Parts: sequence; C-alpha cells; structure tokens
Amino acid sequence: MCGIVGGVAERNVVPILLEGLRRLEYRGYDSSGIAVLNKSSELQRVRAIGKIKNLEAKIQQDKPIISGSIGIAHTRWATHGIPSENNAHPHICNNKVAVVHNGIIENYQELKADQAAQDYKFTSETDTEVIAHAMHQALEHTDDLLKAVNLAIKHLEGAYALGVIAINDPNTLVVARKGSPLVIGVGIGEHFIASDVSALLPVTQRFMFLEEGDIAKITRETVEIYSAEGVLVERPIKQSSLKSNAVELGAHKHYMHKEIFEQPQAVSDTLEGRITPDQILVSAFGHQAEAIFNNIKQVQIIACGTSYHSGLIAKYWFEDVIGMSCQVEVASEYRYRNPVIQDNTLFVTISQSGETADTLAALQQINATRKAHTEGISNIPTLSICNVAESSLTRESDLICLTHAGPERGVASTKAFTTQLVVLALLVTSIGKVKQCISAENESEVVKELQKLPNLINNALKHEDTIKIIAESFTDKQNALFLGRGTMYPIAMEGALKLKEISYIHAEAYPAGELKHGPLALIDENMPVIAIAPLDELLEKLKSNLQEVKARGGQMLVFEDEQSNISSEKDFTVIKVATNVGRITAPITFNIALQLLSYHVAIIKGTDVDQPRNLAKSVTVE
Repeated sequence: MCGIVGGVAERNVVPILLEGLRRLEYRGYDSSGIAVLNKSSELQRVRAIGKIKNLEAKIQQDKPIISGSIGIAHTRWATHGIPSENNAHPHICNNKVAVVHNGIIENYQELKADQAAQDYKFTSETDTEVIAHAMHQALEHTDDLLKAVNLAIKHLEGAYALGVIAINDPNTLVVARKGSPLVIGVGIGEHFIASDVSALLPVTQRFMFLEEGDIAKITRETVEIYSAEGVLVERPIKQSSLKSNAVELGAHKHYMHKEIFEQPQAVSDTLEGRITPDQILVSAFGHQAEAIFNNIKQVQIIACGTSYHSGLIAKYWFEDVIGMSCQVEVASEYRYRNPVIQDNTLFVTISQSGETADTLAALQQINATRKAHTEGISNIPTLSICNVAESSLTRESDLICLTHAGPERGVASTKAFTTQLVVLALLVTSIGKVKQCISAENESEVVKELQKLPNLINNALKHEDTIKIIAESFTDKQNALFLGRGTMYPIAMEGALKLKEISYIHAEAYPAGELKHGPLALIDENMPVIAIAPLDELLEKLKSNLQEVKARGGQMLVFEDEQSNISSEKDFTVIKVATNVGRITAPITFNIALQLLSYHVAIIKGTDVDQPRNLAKSVTVE
C-alpha cells in the first residue's frame, strides 16, 4: 500500500518522480502528490485525487510549473482520513518542511493533542501530518535535517518509511525506515529513493536496501546511512537484474492478463538450476538446508491471502507425499494468540512482496522466541518463500527460496501464486529426500511432473476463448459458489478470492463434501456453482456432489480432466482444461482456468482489473 518516490539530482526531478509514481500504481492508491524545492529553495506542492494523470494535469496547469532538483512524491491508500486532496501527501508544515510517509503512526492522537496545544494547525485527518509538525519542531533547534529527523522519530510509535525535505537544508533528502520498505537508487551525481526498485528502473539499476531502523542522509554526491543504534554503516550496493521494460504491458490490456500468460516462463525460471533430469537439488534452499531439513519433525506455514492458499495446498503435499505433519495459519491470527511452538519445527513464511506486515511480524515473533532461549525451544529454523530478493522477510530468515516470478503489478496475484506452489513442491520433495521418506522413483516422478508444467499451463491457456464466452453468463450475477475436494478445495478458495477481488461478486468456497452441511440451502437457478473435477480418487464422490447441485436447479460450471467423463447438458457446462496431470501439477493447472474466468468476468463487469477498489498490492500495515 502507498508508494514513495524521491530524488536529489542536478536535473529537474519532477518527470522522474511522476514516472516513479506511475510505476507504483500497482500498489493501490486513491490520491497522489509531489513536492519539490525550487531554485529559490521554496517548497512547491501539487496534490490530486484519483489517477496519476490527474496529478500531471494539475502540474501542467500550475503557473509557474513546479520544478526542482530535489523532491519527494507519494501515492496514498487511505487509512486515516477519507481520500481527499487535503489528506494526500506530501504534508507540509509552515512552508518549511515536507514529508511523505508509508505506514501508520499509532500514537498520532496523543501527538496531535500536544501539537495543537502548541498552536500547530491541522489541515488533514491523517496520522502523517503529526510527523511534519514534529519535523518542524525539531528544525526549530537545528538546521541539520538529519539531526531534526532523528529528534522527531524518537516520538513516533508505529510503522513508517519517511522521505523528508526542508528549506533549512535544501540540498539534502533524509529518509528513515521502521516496518515499511525503502530502497535507495544510486546514480552518478544523483540519488533516488522509492518503496521498491521498479519505480526507479528508468534511472538506475543499482540499489541499497535500508534495514530496520536505518536513517539516511542523501545528497547528490553522497549517501550516509546510520543504523537504529546511530552507528554509521555501509549497506551493499546491489545490481538489479530487472529491466525497465519488465513492467510494460506489451500487447496486453491489463497487467493481470499479461501475468497470467507469463506463468509458463515464470515456472521455467523458478525451476532453473534447482532440478536435474530426475532429481531435486536440496542446495537450492541454501547451503545449510540439508542439515536443517534433517533435524525437523514438522512444518508450520504462515501467510496471508493468496499465499495462505498456497500453504494450504502444501499441507496436503507434506502429509500425503512424505508423511510429515504440516500446520497452516493466517499470519494476522497467528501473531495475536499464544501459539504452542513445537521444537524442531520448520517455520515457513510465504509472501509475494516479502513486506506483508502480519507475516513479517509473525517471523519476528519466532525470531524473538529463539533469541530468548525459551525453555524447550532449541531448533526452530525459518524459511521464506518470496518473490523479492531484498525484502524484509528474506533478510530475517535462515533459508530463502525466491520464486523468480518477475515483477507482478496486478493486485490479484497470479504468477506469484503459481511459482509459490512450484517452490513448495520442491520443498516437500527436498525434505522428503533428506529424511529418506520419499523414494528416488517418487522424487523422479515429481521432477517429471514439474518439467511438464509449463506445457500444461500453455494448454490450459488455450481455453481462454471458451472461458471468455462462459464469463458472459456472470453479467447479472452477484454471488457464486466454488467447490473442490482435496487440493482442489484450496484452489476453489483461490478462485473465489480472485472473483470477488476483481469483479466484486460475492464468492465463497466450500469442500464439496460439506454441501449438505449448509451451502446446499443457497442453491437455486440464480446461483452459479463452479467445481473442479480432476481425475483422482475423489472424483466419484465429487460427481455425487454435483448431482446434488443439479437436482436443485443450480447452474453448474465444471472444469475437468479430459478423462473425468462428465458430460455437458442444460445448465451444466463442462470444460476439459487439463489432461495427464498429477497430484503436484493438477492444482496449478486447474487454477489457470479460474484465473481466466475471474479476469473475463471482471472485464464484463467493467471493473478496474489491475487496481480493484479498496485493495493494495502490498499490505505493509496491519
């Protein structure tokens, strides 16, 4: 949620900041703004509601047009205060200091009361405005912006990534990070900041990643970074492999559509270097992986949203394929109860961005437990499955396995989910191999399944035209029910999530065997029911469940294996989207059809597919 861009250069930074904001649109936002220090060291600011193009139009209308070699910009996703121009960032105090902020200040009401008593005027409903006032207060005691920021953040409780400029120190941009991601882009005679690297790819591919508690002073020529303890530190400069055109739409109308069709390549990239023709390389999870896997007895998966669904599928694999106990829990629930932590548990966190606040907090909770040497807890290794190499999650984990999905701009996750499942299949098999609870023959079978997966996905994508036609039957629908059994139940959950995310149709998923325990009461001619019918040991039971729906006048849409032998008839549409799939590849392959269905229903409904209302790509606050 929210996006920060900033820069200090010899050239006008306004076009760079605007392009950076455009590249952060995928994160979700309702307003945007920009502030620069002009040649006279005066603050100029423009803010707008809605799309970035509205901000650009306002900038062009301003006379004189804002221009400056140092500035900050922001896309806002409303937390405190409605979407409005007054609530949009940057926030300015007394025309002296400007601030952009991602995160939430938990003690802002207390700070606001204190500042109001000192005659500070508030023009917004946001928690961020108290930061601007706190910076102004600090600048009353020093002209050094770094010192002022250090003084101000001592009063802040909560999460923040900050970018600050001030007229007292017109050649300096100061940033601070606590709980929200921030990167520094390194140029020649110029430096930039952003919430993630994609915003800065047109100007640099060299980045420094701030760590928790870091604060940095940035000028055209230098970057000084101080740790949470106030010690001057060096953060390595890393070369990004991403290209600036990696996030272009190309021939696709929406990023979601582009990313659905990128999945065969994403799977190939995720498998590259991690398998041989008949084996999985345990070392893909790190040089310590074999020793760690050998000493674990169970697995605990923590995740949110789509990543949680990938964990649920992995639970079936862990218990079915290698006979290992696996628990899966939503991170926001896990972190606020008192979980019983079993020793010798591999703690797995899954997140596309690696910045999901609740998932990160759960990992930090586990790390704190380890550091405290809690009695009975001596071995809780951690593993993160993530799509962003230098994310907070990866930096705090013992083991890391990147999904190599490439940039994912659509809010509704597609290729990140698919590649998470690929990595989880590798993980299950690797642990089974180390603990000798999977045979060489079964390991080879998993490898062959994974090698077939790009082609299976391509074949599923060929059904797009048929799915597009079927999507038209959802034009007037407000509700939908998804059914599945075994690993297809989490896939049904994922399908329901995608449909409600981007088409705003209320959709729920149930295990097909639970129909008689309540959901059957919902079935009538207005309720579309989507079922997933792979060729497995539960097929005949699923067929019985489908007959129960049919007998009550429900409209059935069944995605099946070519050999499942379910016939189409009136109000009972069958699409054969898969063949020759196994227990690893089946859930991934069938999910492709559900992604396409959700996409085309959203198109028919006329919604904003890539940036659905009220949602953000990266949930970096609770």
